[in-house]
Amino acid sequence: MADLVDPAVPLMLLEAVRAVDTPDDDFEIEFVEELRSKRLGLSVTVRNQIRRYEEAVRRGQGVSFDEASGIARLIGRRPDAEAVFREAGRRLARVAYGRISAPARWFLRLMPGLLARPLALRQVRRMALRYLGDGVRRVGATISAEASRSISFDVAPRSGGCAFHESVLREFIQQCLGAVGAVEHVRCRGRQEGACEWRAEWRAIR
Repeated sequence: MADLVDPAVPLMLLEAVRAVDTPDDDFEIEFVEELRSKRLGLSVTVRNQIRRYEEAVRRGQGVSFDEASGIARLIGRRPDAEAVFREAGRRLARVAYGRISAPARWFLRLMPGLLARPLALRQVRRMALRYLGDGVRRVGATISAEASRSISFDVAPRSGGCAFHESVLREFIQQCLGAVGAVEHVRCRGRQEGACEWRAEWRAIR
């Protein structure tokens, strides 16, 4: 991954924190001001940072790798870190899919799998390189996404930060093709295996 990351990455991380920390029942809403001081996602700091990253997205300005990593490390200290990373991954995948041209999205969703999968693979490669720094290749009936460096590696117990990449890959394939097979974390940096690698079913989809 380059020294700069797409600003949508830290933006989706913070939006996921806000979504997870936002009250979802009337009882908690009554005490929302008190909750602001206890829940990171409701804090003024997070609100201001979200606005800053939204502006960076509009301007196309990258964010430093270290800055984005700092946000990931902060999330990694939470007991619900893996859930937040998965939510952030889903959100980032939807943003990436929304940036595909309308004709290409139409082609992906309506054409038979035999025609749609080659285009989808190109989109997966572009998405993974732009947002995650992952290399993607076809391996028989699967596709493999591999990364040796990430803002979310080694930031949460039990490889919780790796869930970010897995969630992005799973959701992006779902958005592109309307279906997704199994996504397996076959190698993990946290297990001293050099790099993280995910494999997703491909040939069988549609």
